[in-house]
Amino acid sequence: MIEETIDLIREFILRPELLWVFLVVLLTLICNYVAKRLLEKLEEQTQRSNSLWDDALVRSARKPAAWLIWVIGFSWAAEMLAVGTGSTLEQLIEPARFIGVVGLLAYFLSRFIAEAEASFIAGGADITTANALGKLLRVSVFITAALSVLQTLGVSISGVLAFGGIGGIAVGFAARDLLANFFGGLMIYMDRPFAVGDWVRSPDRNIEGTVEQIGWRLTQIRTFDQRPLYVPNSVFATIALENPSRMRNRRINETIGLRYDDAGKVQVIIDDVRTMLSEHPDIDSGRTLIVNLDSFADSSLEFFIYAFTKTVNWVEFHQVKERVMLEIIQIVDGHGAEFAFPTRTLHVAHSGPQVES
Repeated sequence: MIEETIDLIREFILRPELLWVFLVVLLTLICNYVAKRLLEKLEEQTQRSNSLWDDALVRSARKPAAWLIWVIGFSWAAEMLAVGTGSTLEQLIEPARFIGVVGLLAYFLSRFIAEAEASFIAGGADITTANALGKLLRVSVFITAALSVLQTLGVSISGVLAFGGIGGIAVGFAARDLLANFFGGLMIYMDRPFAVGDWVRSPDRNIEGTVEQIGWRLTQIRTFDQRPLYVPNSVFATIALENPSRMRNRRINETIGLRYDDAGKVQVIIDDVRTMLSEHPDIDSGRTLIVNLDSFADSSLEFFIYAFTKTVNWVEFHQVKERVMLEIIQIVDGHGAEFAFPTRTLHVAHSGPQVES
């Protein structure tokens, strides 16, 4: 056993390429450790700064940098070993190294774009715009990396582009719906009829809920009963869509009935309600505000209120509306009047007794 070990050591010393391979692998390990520690220190420093770019850059570079060192180190070691042994694998090392470097560069850029996108969203940027730009940039990076790899492998890029132009027609017919959804998603990003987080509703289709995600093929909407609804993007090109999230105000439109017995108090009640609404802190006085007698109903004298709240939040709107209605009740009660309810008055004709002669 000892003699075999001695023979292996002697063979290792007599073959300098093995010694160089060992040194390259050792140097790769050292460089990997140093790079890891350096990036950890840099990440600690960037966390103290207010810039978003340096944080995203360091976080996205940690894994690709470590793998890049391994790819370069082992490719050099393999190249030295192939040269020393006269192996034909030497011709494959350079393309493999280039593919590895391009792949890691694309991976780094993809991570950097994703980190920057998340940082912009956390900083208050528009989610829809950030997602759209992030997707376009990542697709561009992957297409560029793929074309570079194909060029390295000896594939003619001009031939690939020519095939793409000719084959695109056939693919277009075969994937018509897919392309329609893709361009529908592109139009959503460009026209911006809604964004992530908006409440949307379609009077043409049974679509209503909050937008959770806008993809290239589907848009995910969470309905108010918490069911996920997946709508193909091409649908939005053919339907009318409401976006209540972009309302400036919410409307209060109510009809109130008073008894006919309180006809003499109707005018002062209407005036007080109008004054109350015009001075109400939650009512937008710059919008249309109407309080008028409207109709002589069967059982009541009806007046209506038409006003707009400052808030557009659904829950807050109902709280404001509740306060307004309670104040109207106080005004009516304060004038000694009552609200009407359906009544019917029956008049019975009375005839006196007949006298026989």
